[in-house]
Amino acid sequence: MILETIIGLEIHVELNTRTKIFCGCSTEFGAEPNANTCPVCIGLPGTLPVLNEEAVNLAVRAGKALNCRINTINKFDRKNYFYPDLPKAYQISQFDLPICEHGYVDIDIEGMNKRINILRIHMEEDPGKLIHAEGEPITMIDYNRSGVPLIEIVTEPDIRSPKEAVTFLTALKAILEYSEVSDCKMEQGSLRCDANISLRPIGQEKLNTKVEIKNINSFKEILKALEKEEKRQKELYDFNEAYKIKQETRKWDSGKGRTIPMRSKEDAHDYRYFPEPDLPPVIIKNETLAAIQNTVPEMPEEKKARFKNQYGLNDNETEVLISKKVLAEYFEDVVSYKVSSKEASKWIKVEVMRMLKESENIEIPAKYLAKLIKLIENGRISRSAAKEVFDVLWLTEKTPEAVIKEKQLEQISGSDQLDQVISEAIEKNPDAVAAYLRGKEQSKIFLMGQVMKATKGQANPKLAMQILTEKLGKTEDLKNFSESIDNADK
Repeated sequence: MILETIIGLEIHVELNTRTKIFCGCSTEFGAEPNANTCPVCIGLPGTLPVLNEEAVNLAVRAGKALNCRINTINKFDRKNYFYPDLPKAYQISQFDLPICEHGYVDIDIEGMNKRINILRIHMEEDPGKLIHAEGEPITMIDYNRSGVPLIEIVTEPDIRSPKEAVTFLTALKAILEYSEVSDCKMEQGSLRCDANISLRPIGQEKLNTKVEIKNINSFKEILKALEKEEKRQKELYDFNEAYKIKQETRKWDSGKGRTIPMRSKEDAHDYRYFPEPDLPPVIIKNETLAAIQNTVPEMPEEKKARFKNQYGLNDNETEVLISKKVLAEYFEDVVSYKVSSKEASKWIKVEVMRMLKESENIEIPAKYLAKLIKLIENGRISRSAAKEVFDVLWLTEKTPEAVIKEKQLEQISGSDQLDQVISEAIEKNPDAVAAYLRGKEQSKIFLMGQVMKATKGQANPKLAMQILTEKLGKTEDLKNFSESIDNADK
């Protein structure tokens, strides 16, 4: 029996507002536990929610960016369940009339376009955060996150492999960042993903029992979790034990590299949804929709096409640059200083990306990177020296010129000075000269190495090689020089 994998995703995205969805408390990340709270977001009796208009606008913008239909009349509902991070014992969410429906994201799978359909996008409030004290039989609760505005993006079960899921999530994250709906910082919980996965025989239309995997906090871990759960379910099918696959929620344990049962999976009726009595329906006017549409910026795929046409970049270069909005904006800032787009792309793709593994922000002003590229082009410094300067610029506020002067990295580009050094290298290495005259090209590389050694790497390599080649090309003088060496040896 040949099985196919069926995956659907539920992505929770924190909206980029300054205050919470139903009160005026700050959404700032990293504040002292329970500092950003009030009677509304900690669910004290008698409090009433007031809807944050900006949260609605951002949800609509997300829907527009994801090609959704916007429901101009939508409403909030109560999703009832008891859990310590939900002090009211219900969550204000949207059930049968969400704000957005029927969208899609197109992704590239091995050179082929595939459309992943979005079933719905609904708004809701985030619960609080449980903190389990290591080695202690207690759990602490931080309600700073309680009431932070969320959208939940629910896909159709269109995804057919763990790699496809990560490709979709990468594209989705870029769209949300570009549209400024969310900062999508997974390490801060701004973007979280639950994955539903099941298997079925190829050709079967009916979906089999699905398993939900929670607590996945990076694309790398999402890939691992889905691959492990896919393997677990396949093995159960292979041993005729598919009945052991239950509709349940499982937790991904990255340390042990496996999914672990948490609880049985609820159905919608288990939450006893009913309309939120304290909030009226949300009515969005057509002029509001038009105004929000005008705020949606250039999306990743549009930017990719423009970068290829405007800057002459290839697919690989554009993929890296558009992967994060900050990279694309930084690239255009650098090339605005009239430097080669290819060189700017190369520095960002290699050196900037290297440094971003250890840093959240790009620490070199665009004008400094542009200056560095120009200094290489002008022959003031070598490419290897420029990399040394780059590393210093990332950690300090010094200018490129100041670092070059401080570290004495400026290239020797004077013809007279180089001429003297090269003449000395030829004079001190007669065997290498003789070998070159006998046709051994590698000897010229050796001589060039001696020149770089004598100048401590500061010789302009292009000019030095030109002068060296010219000197070695004066065959008559060198042949006489070589013959005199041979006669001396005899």
